[in-house]
Amino acid sequence: MTLLQRLLRGWSLDVWMATLMILLTCSGVSADDEFSFDVEEFEKKALQAGGYVEAKWEHINRNEQGAISWLGLDDDPGNTLDRLGALLQLNGSYTREKLSLYWLLQGSETWQDDEWLDTVDAFEAYVTFKSSANGSGSLGKKSYKWGKGYAWNPVGFINRSKDPNNPDEALEGYITAETEFIKSFSGNLQNLALTTVLLPVTEDVNDDFGQANNMNLAARLYLLYLDTDLDFILYTGNARSTRFGFDVSRNITPSFEVHGEYAFFPNFEKVYLGEEGNSYREKDSEHSLLLGIRHLTEFNLTSILEYYHNGTGYSDDELEEFYSLVSQGAIQYAQSGQDTLLQKAQKLGQQGYTKPYLGRDYLYARFSLKEPWDILYFTPALTTIYNLNDQSYSITPEILYTGLTNWEIRLRFSLLQGRSSTEYGEKLNQNKVELRVRYFF
Repeated sequence: MTLLQRLLRGWSLDVWMATLMILLTCSGVSADDEFSFDVEEFEKKALQAGGYVEAKWEHINRNEQGAISWLGLDDDPGNTLDRLGALLQLNGSYTREKLSLYWLLQGSETWQDDEWLDTVDAFEAYVTFKSSANGSGSLGKKSYKWGKGYAWNPVGFINRSKDPNNPDEALEGYITAETEFIKSFSGNLQNLALTTVLLPVTEDVNDDFGQANNMNLAARLYLLYLDTDLDFILYTGNARSTRFGFDVSRNITPSFEVHGEYAFFPNFEKVYLGEEGNSYREKDSEHSLLLGIRHLTEFNLTSILEYYHNGTGYSDDELEEFYSLVSQGAIQYAQSGQDTLLQKAQKLGQQGYTKPYLGRDYLYARFSLKEPWDILYFTPALTTIYNLNDQSYSITPEILYTGLTNWEIRLRFSLLQGRSSTEYGEKLNQNKVELRVRYFF
C-alpha cells in the first residue's frame, strides 16, 4: 500500500471537513481566465498555499534500566530502535473581501518495530471575518502561541505544549470561537489589542484539553507601550483551574532582547503519590516564572538563554518517591511476574509524573552560528536543557544546511545524562541520532 493510500485511509472527519472547506472556498477561482499582464497580478494573491515534504531517520539507544522503560512493561524492548518517517504538511489561506480561510494539514507515516503507523490531522482549519477596521472574529480549529518564551510558555494557558528542542514546529490547535479588537494611538501607548476566546470541551470536541462538558473563556490584552510589548492573560473555566498571567518583551538594543512571563494558579490541583503506591489529589496556589534573553553578535552568533520555574511541577523528593515505586515494581515484576505496582506507577505517570519537564527549575541555552568561516548556507547549533534541581541534562549539537534551493538538511545528536532517580537519568532514551530532510514548495 502506498504512502498516499495509507494517508487517505487515516484521514479523520475534521481533516475531510477542512479539505472540503478549502475546495469549496477556492472553487470561486476561475481556471479559464486568459493570460494578461497586469500590475495587480504582482500584488498579494487571494490564494496562498505551500508546505513541505519530509523524510526522517532516527537511531535511538534506549535506557533499559530507566523508569520510563519499565513502565512500558515490554519483556524485550531491545537496547536500540531505528525509526523511519515520512511527513507531508500543507498550509495556506484564501481571502475574499472580508472573509479569510486558513488551513494547516499534516499527515505522516512512521515505520517502527516492523510496523507502519499512520497519522493524519487538521492542525488548523478556521475562518476569519473582518467586521470593521478594528474588529474581527474567527471560528474553527486554531493554534495559539501566547507568551514570549522561546522554549516554554507559562502563560500559554490554551497553547499546546512546545518541544523545547523543536519550538518552531507546527502544533495542533483547538476548536474555538474568537473575537479581536485592535486600536492604534499616537502617544506612549502605541497599540492595543483585546482577544477573547471561547473554548468548548465535550466528549467529541477538544476532549484532551480538560474535563468534559464545559465552556471555557480565555482573554489576552496586548499593549505596545514605550516600545515594550506587554500581554495580560486570563483563563477561566471548569475544564482547568482558573489562572492569570502577564508577559513582557523589549529590545534593549537592535541585537539584544529581554523577555519574561509570570503565571499565577490560585487553585491548582495536582496528583501526588500516597501510601502503598496509591494517589491522592490536592489543591494549592502555585506560581510559574520565565526569564530570558536573546542576543545576536556581529559575527552572527545567536544566543538564547532562559530560566524557567515550574511551580506546578514536582520537587526532587516527590520524584524520587515515584522512581522508587517504579524500581519496586520492576523487582516485583521480575520475581513474580505481577505488575501491580507498575500499573499504579503507570497511572501516576499518566496523571503527571511522566509529563515532559515535570521538575521545578530549568535552564535552557541555545547557540547557533550562521555561516561560520564563510561556509555558505551552513549553520551549526548547540542546545542544552539543564534540570537545576537534580543536575540532570540533555545536550543536542546539530548542523543545518540550506544550500540547495527549497531544501533543508539537518543532522542532530541528542545525549541525555543524569544519575539514577533524576529526570534525564530515568528517560526512555540515552541518546538519539536524527537525520531530517525537507523539501519546501
